[in-house]
Amino acid sequence: MIIQFLVSMLACLSFAILFCAPRNQCIYCALTGAAGWLSYLLLEPAAGAVAASLLATFLLTILSRIFAAARKNPVTLYLVIGIFPLVPGAGIYYTSYYFIMNDMTRFAVKGMETFKIAGAIALGIIFALAIPQSLFHIFQRAHK
Repeated sequence: MIIQFLVSMLACLSFAILFCAPRNQCIYCALTGAAGWLSYLLLEPAAGAVAASLLATFLLTILSRIFAAARKNPVTLYLVIGIFPLVPGAGIYYTSYYFIMNDMTRFAVKGMETFKIAGAIALGIIFALAIPQSLFHIFQRAHK
């Protein structure tokens, strides 16, 4: 689990560099992604992939909002880079693969699972962004 945490942090750091994030913010972007992936890993055995994606995305978005308030940057700087490990890329690949191979049963099963995970990610972001910004001003004042 520690290796996955470090690899997800390295992947998000690489993604931050690729997206030209400010150098002094890259480590926070990487921490956001690694924290999101770690929360997914801890939640997935008990809750399943869809619920774990929802909760991990919710926590990741909260952390992004905390870093945004504390570091005085936009939330999207941390959120777009931090969400990278949670995106169901393998599910999208296998859905396409089963479609091309004309295996419609597997296509439907994998496609529906991938669609649920993507929807859970979107809902996690929406729920976390629905929290009033005034709650995050605490972190902004503490950083001064």
